[in-house]
Amino acid sequence: MKHNTLMRGLRLFLILFLVSCIVAVVEAQCPMCKISVESNLKNGGNMGKGLNAGILYMLAMPYLIVAGIGYWWWRNRKPDAKVEVPDGWLNEDPTRNN
Repeated sequence: MKHNTLMRGLRLFLILFLVSCIVAVVEAQCPMCKISVESNLKNGGNMGKGLNAGILYMLAMPYLIVAGIGYWWWRNRKPDAKVEVPDGWLNEDPTRNN
């Protein structure tokens, strides 16, 4: 059981590491967007509003993922508790008056 958990953790770490290496390629696009939006705003356009809405939309996704993982963890953090029932309790007739 621990071996499977360890392997899953290592796979997750490897995937996150590889994804973080790709970020450097995407980072180069930021100056291009900034220059494009600045020139559009100077010419009387409103591209900046749409860009800001897109940024907020992309910002919400990590928070939703973390919230989903937190909810999943909270729901599965404890195993189901077994209820102990006294010995003669299940044998009693509930319709019988004492």
